[in-house]
Amino acid sequence: MISLDHFWNWLANTELAFQIGATFWFPLIESIHVVGVGLVLGSILMVDLRLLGLAARSYTVAIMLRETVLWSWLGFILALITGLGMFITRPDHYAANPAFQIKLLLLLLIGANVFAVHQGLRSGIGEETLSFGVRLGAVLSLILWVGVVLAGRWTGHLN
Repeated sequence: MISLDHFWNWLANTELAFQIGATFWFPLIESIHVVGVGLVLGSILMVDLRLLGLAARSYTVAIMLRETVLWSWLGFILALITGLGMFITRPDHYAANPAFQIKLLLLLLIGANVFAVHQGLRSGIGEETLSFGVRLGAVLSLILWVGVVLAGRWTGHLN
């Protein structure tokens, strides 16, 4: 069985990793990553603030979700693909980086939170009476996403 260290070494020595890491591609991919994260954050922020009743109250939650879901997924896919592109240039470094590990953990928690909030929204509670759990999920979402951004920024500065 191949060890993770061997896999990271193999990955870092691929032609794709070399081309990304040793050329103009890395800063370009990093810039696209920021755009992807911005799309996710912007659309999630709109939904979370709507769930909290702090913004866009003239829109139903259903309309807000329908109007933002495409942007959320587009941003997430962009961020995922570009994040993987950056990761392969130094996989051993990123895998051992505490900030990167925290970022991945926060992303997993976000996934669980999204599932819980969507379950709460599907429970049949009326628009005017969003449950405490749904509102708590929106607050948690905002906190977790701030954590992802901070951990992402620190990833490049910790060894």
